[in-house]
Amino acid sequence: MKIDGNGLEVLGDAECLALMQTMPIGRVVFTEQALPAVQPVNFVPDGNSVVIRTAPGSKLAAATRGAIVAFETDDYDPETGTGWSVTAIGQARVVRDPAELARLSRLPLQPWSPEPKDHFIRIPCDRLTGRRIIPVTPGSDGRAA
Repeated sequence: MKIDGNGLEVLGDAECLALMQTMPIGRVVFTEQALPAVQPVNFVPDGNSVVIRTAPGSKLAAATRGAIVAFETDDYDPETGTGWSVTAIGQARVVRDPAELARLSRLPLQPWSPEPKDHFIRIPCDRLTGRRIIPVTPGSDGRAA
């Protein structure tokens, strides 16, 4: 087990992808009018990519077209003090291939709003990083139990 300078477990790519499979919601980080922007999205992992579904004219669709973006998802249990965070960075691209669009439309990725959202954006996990919070055993780190 590799531990970073903050005492967090460093996760490998396979574990990052597996953890992403367990969460339905993440955040896309992109640039909007030269400023950082974050938008929560529902998503589905697809191979070594993240796929989100949005409306073609949406702000997110316009901002991410061909842009390098970050995608993040995480989980935290306040009772145990455990959790993890995974971040993927890649160039977002609009899916245009009809066969791929047909396949993606069958994935378990339903829009949050009732309006049609048949616009798919793929974010390849070109750079994937993850960290896990390791539970602290009382007294193991010098702190009082």
